[in-house]
Amino acid sequence: MNIADRMSDIPFSGIRKILEKVNQMEKDGRDVVRLEIGRPDFDTPQHIKDHAIAALNSGEVHYSSNAGINALKEAIAEKLERDNQLHYSSSDIIVTAGANEAVFIAMMATLNPGDEVLIPDPSWVAYYPCATMAGAKPVPYPTTFKNGFIPRIEDIEKRVTDKTKMIVINSPHNPTGVVYDRQILSEIAALVRRHDLFVLSDEIYERIIYDHCHHLSIATLPDMHDRTIVVNGMSKIYSMTGWRIGYTAAPKLMTDVMLKVHQNTIACANTFAQFGAAAALTSSQACADKMVAEFNERRDYLIEALGTIKGINIVRPQGAFYLFADISSFGMTSEQFATYLLEEAEVAVVPGSAFGQCGEGCIRMSYANSLHNLKRAVSRIAKALESLSISA
Repeated sequence: MNIADRMSDIPFSGIRKILEKVNQMEKDGRDVVRLEIGRPDFDTPQHIKDHAIAALNSGEVHYSSNAGINALKEAIAEKLERDNQLHYSSSDIIVTAGANEAVFIAMMATLNPGDEVLIPDPSWVAYYPCATMAGAKPVPYPTTFKNGFIPRIEDIEKRVTDKTKMIVINSPHNPTGVVYDRQILSEIAALVRRHDLFVLSDEIYERIIYDHCHHLSIATLPDMHDRTIVVNGMSKIYSMTGWRIGYTAAPKLMTDVMLKVHQNTIACANTFAQFGAAAALTSSQACADKMVAEFNERRDYLIEALGTIKGINIVRPQGAFYLFADISSFGMTSEQFATYLLEEAEVAVVPGSAFGQCGEGCIRMSYANSLHNLKRAVSRIAKALESLSISA
């Protein structure tokens, strides 16, 4: 028997490869400082758990509507209006099993075999597999350390062909932490209109933002609402990664088609978890603000501390909870460097090559860990790098 040909082009996640190695090291009794995982280290706020528990105890254990419970869809629509100046009705929302499913159904619903999808390089690891499973061809557009990981519109333009159907943008960005400003978003929007494309706008980190930056959704720009599928979710800002609650917001035509994919794969997101998510959006946001403030403190520490280590260069992240550091002067591949830190310093990071070709020469460090552990990690890294030579 043969497996599906399309799966041969889909590798296992480079992040999971590191994670499994760390798990084995910990089983062997080694003390690893974990900076590889892209999830908040906080507990889900208690009031969110209480609402989910109450729903569970009251019998909300059955299928919900495929698109989600009304209370949550209405809360999402209100949040998008209030925070992002995006105008959607609850019927334009699909509650998904995390943002990952949201990306999958968006691509399955809009892409035909042979279509091309422009995807930033480096980028979150799931975009390429989702496009491939939809039968489309992922086409990377470069972002580089030299340009602060902000794409150049001419680099995107030269990759557009008559087969291009969609462009993916992610701001704040994983793995680099950069935030796209109005200028680059306007340039991308003009390109999208010029070539009649769809946009998949992954905005999962939009609340985790620093330095008085402002998140702007490309869907708010002229003539972009009807071209854009907004993807977001509860995982990052409310520390609900295991709850698997994400969502799409899009015009009804696209939503109706995405719902067919969702209906025939997931059916519906966890019902009682949806009640907790509705509480997250409709109650005080002080818990989220507190988490962001702590992320900011950790980010500031890590930027300053790593800045004292010769050979490590940094683009200051303005969002998310990642630092994407250039380590090319050590003369190793990013995978070799990450392996060296894991084995010699017992610090887990992700090689930049896991996120695309343009990530080579960098490592991703997550500061979704305690300040105490970040200090331990920096101390270990500094000591481990003392014996390495640095190229001029």
